[in-house]
Amino acid sequence: MQTIGRFAPSPSGRMHLGNVLCALLAFLSARRQNGQFLLRIEDLDAMRCPRSFADLIMDDLRWLGLDWDGDVPYQSERSDIYAQYEAVLREKGLLYPCFCSRAALHAASAPHLSDGRVLYAGTCRDLTPEQVAEKRKTRAPATRVRVPDEVVRFTDAVWGEYAENLAEECGDFIVRRSDGVFAYQLAVVVDDALTGVNEVVRGADLISSTPRQIWLHRLFGFAPPRFAHLPLLCDHDGRRLSKRDEDLDLGLLRERFTPEQVIGALACAAGLTDRPEPVAARELVSSFDWGKVPRHDLYLPDIFR
Repeated sequence: MQTIGRFAPSPSGRMHLGNVLCALLAFLSARRQNGQFLLRIEDLDAMRCPRSFADLIMDDLRWLGLDWDGDVPYQSERSDIYAQYEAVLREKGLLYPCFCSRAALHAASAPHLSDGRVLYAGTCRDLTPEQVAEKRKTRAPATRVRVPDEVVRFTDAVWGEYAENLAEECGDFIVRRSDGVFAYQLAVVVDDALTGVNEVVRGADLISSTPRQIWLHRLFGFAPPRFAHLPLLCDHDGRRLSKRDEDLDLGLLRERFTPEQVIGALACAAGLTDRPEPVAARELVSSFDWGKVPRHDLYLPDIFR
């Protein structure tokens, strides 16, 4: 079976170096296996993701030499497709309306997991039709899916074996927000499956999302993809890069460096090369190996000081 990888950025800002690292390794892994490399724009919340940022992302990827195959789908244009799979969950009796506010979810009495995530306590799981009708008068609900008491396991290309009990470590999760926007967890599963993606490369901060996505894949009758969760890229003070902080975005980097300098420095940070010397992305394909990527946070090379 041909490998089909992808890069799926959210265009809420200009790409920073952490985003570029993810795109680079996804590209190298797919090309090393003579596979396809797809691009998808995850602009579910169109108000926060203007098309201008998506255009910049595509221009930056071309500048970096990270070409992709086929057309570029936009999640904001695929709501009708997501609704079809939401209906599948509804037919299975797995969905229910949730009226909990963000403040209520983060209340001190709510169960908190070791990584700070809040485990949904099931407050709205068993509301009666009368209670639902009454609450709808004052608040539009989100839609949650009931998860089973089931352990989902997978083998990550970087971290090895990973397992999570959906009921105890995930909880019922949202598949559609109260404003009608479909949630990432549903959309990413549907999009990966329908475009044939069988290898997903993304940051380690998303590894806890993977068991619920594997569960959805299986529930819809899809074969889950393989996963590789990258160590997160940190600045020289150990702070993880963020679009919110405009850390070394491509707009700034393109004024100071060549594409080969950026690619070479990131390849070194990820353990793919010994020194941060300039190199084109295509030149790294033949020697790419997931075994070279370390299991700890990565740090920016001195070139970016």
